[in-house]
Amino acid sequence: MTTRQSRTMPSGSERSLHQAYDTALLDLDGVVYAGGQAISHAVDSLLAARADGMHLAYVTNNALRTPDAVAEHLGELGVPTQAADVITSAQAVARLIADQLPEGSKVLVIGGEGLRVALRERGLVPVDSADEEGLAAVAQGYGGPDLPWSRFAEASFAIARGLPWFASNTDLTIPSPRGIAPGNGAAVEVVRIATGAEPQVAGKPLPPMHRETILRTGAERPLVVGDRLDTDIEGAFHGEVDSLLVLTGVTDAAQLLRAEPKYRPTYVDRDLRGLLTGQPEVERAGDGFRCGAWTAVALDDVLDLRPAGDGGNDGEGDGGGEGDPVDGLRALCAAAWTRAGDGSCTLDAGKALARLGL
Repeated sequence: MTTRQSRTMPSGSERSLHQAYDTALLDLDGVVYAGGQAISHAVDSLLAARADGMHLAYVTNNALRTPDAVAEHLGELGVPTQAADVITSAQAVARLIADQLPEGSKVLVIGGEGLRVALRERGLVPVDSADEEGLAAVAQGYGGPDLPWSRFAEASFAIARGLPWFASNTDLTIPSPRGIAPGNGAAVEVVRIATGAEPQVAGKPLPPMHRETILRTGAERPLVVGDRLDTDIEGAFHGEVDSLLVLTGVTDAAQLLRAEPKYRPTYVDRDLRGLLTGQPEVERAGDGFRCGAWTAVALDDVLDLRPAGDGGNDGEGDGGGEGDPVDGLRALCAAAWTRAGDGSCTLDAGKALARLGL
């Protein structure tokens, strides 16, 4: 299992990941689908993992849609899913509020239907006005691109009176079919500026979301699967569980090499087919690190990549290896993270990544 000690290289696994772990805690956008459409190999990989006994749970910071709506969408993509297998930040923040307020408390909702449903599930009463008699708290979650500006003012009025403020998550951006759009974190910033207050936050990468996920899934050997370092992988780090980063979403290879310890995944793979395979070991090889057909070395100011067995030390490896590019990336991660220690690697990796086509 992952610990909070600094990871210096991706791990290997002789067993396929879907057999080594009992539950996959899967992010959605960038992992299972992009712009609402299934990512290549995602559906077949998920169906195969589940058929062989792995429990699939879908964990999203998006508080707008209800678990029923998410499950319906996944079914349309070809992955029949029960609503109980969908965990949202709306559910996590609703539990956080319910732990602090009595049943029946009125909560001002700044967000969408997913947040309202989650609050009702916990015995709380969603309301729309800061002037509601007996109002006890404010809950803010992503409300979609058409959320009126007046809703932020309503939250500000209530918070200024000293009411506790809760946020489902603080993701500054959210993917959309047209590109990157402002997320709930941007909306939270509007209210923060107006009030000077700080919300209690539930979503990834914070502990309330991990707690909600484990409570709802009963996972004993969970594997977090995501595409973002700052939510999925950091959430796994704080929860002290293992993680798989897939390269189908937000994080690119260069960002991965620069990752600080809390952003370093246990495993790295191209896409969700990585669930169905083992993971190759990264091994020390002289002054570098070898994975598959590639060796990576941290030189004075660059990360060098060369075919395994090439003993040259001049940083001008011929790049003629025929190995898997992801193996090369794993080796580069080991060289970069080892050189960086508890910091972020600043060596130039452009030429090495170009050799891999990454």
